[in-house]
Amino acid sequence: MSWLEQRWYSDKPGPWLLKPLTCIYRFLSEKKKLKDQQRQWHAPVPVIIVGNISVGGTGKTPFTVFLVDLLRSKGYAPGIISRGYKSKAPEYPFDVSKARFAEEAGDEPFMLHQRCECPVVIDPDRTSAAQYLLEQYKCDVIISDDGLQHYKLGRDIEIAVIDGVRGLGNKELLPCGPLRELPSRLNDVDYIVANGRLADLNLEAKQHLMQLEPYQFKAIGSDESVSVTDWVKRKVHAVAGIGNPQRFFETLNQDLGIETVDHPKPDHHQYTIEDFEFADKLPVVMTEKDAVKAAQMNLDDAWYLKVHAKLDEDFASDLLQQLQRTKKV
Repeated sequence: MSWLEQRWYSDKPGPWLLKPLTCIYRFLSEKKKLKDQQRQWHAPVPVIIVGNISVGGTGKTPFTVFLVDLLRSKGYAPGIISRGYKSKAPEYPFDVSKARFAEEAGDEPFMLHQRCECPVVIDPDRTSAAQYLLEQYKCDVIISDDGLQHYKLGRDIEIAVIDGVRGLGNKELLPCGPLRELPSRLNDVDYIVANGRLADLNLEAKQHLMQLEPYQFKAIGSDESVSVTDWVKRKVHAVAGIGNPQRFFETLNQDLGIETVDHPKPDHHQYTIEDFEFADKLPVVMTEKDAVKAAQMNLDDAWYLKVHAKLDEDFASDLLQQLQRTKKV
């Protein structure tokens, strides 16, 4: 974690030298929001926005998997659109089913396509991605991954996923703090999902608790898998290139009783074989998002941790009822 990130999540205010930049950021972002809302495009099917108001990992990806599974279980045909951060697609919009490697589509969209087995389209222009998705597939619900601040795309339901442990940090806008929008923005969304525990937000809006439950280690490059209970007290190299690597390490240490040698990497890190060359022969464990980028490296004794999101029953019932009310013909 950089010194600036440490400052964001401490009890100290943002560096005063960055205050002018925060003022500029707020002015420009609010101006862009108003402009985009004036030319908003509304899809003929319901659009569910999954996003957050802070930078870094909050658990949006496993929540999106949960959401796809929930909708499918009720007879819906969902499709996902995403920016495709750091993707190298030959063109946009790009159908992730055509991607040969994670680098083409971006790690998160590539993982979502593999895990959910539903249509995934990437494009920095979310409206273009949504239009392409509807042209190519018979989807009756669109899930926009990390799309809360993309106001050109109209939305029917907004879901903000927050890190319940870290909360909103010092609650300041970028770059003095980790926020893309002010905390009051959470009063406008339909649902707040808190990952790990309920956060101290000082807001009236209701929070729904999400717990990420690890259940299996899956071998990279084969169909072999083992239960997480089989590795208690083992020692492994833990590699994580996600928004909050420490959460992954704590899951292995505290929840699963595994001793780890930690190797934190930047979010969306582009791995090379040198990242996995260790002097000893300990197993290597990583997140599922990291595994899609390491799959082509023929690693020995490398595994990823599979997790599933669990939410309170009120969330599912409330969301499905609202979706019925907003369903478009």
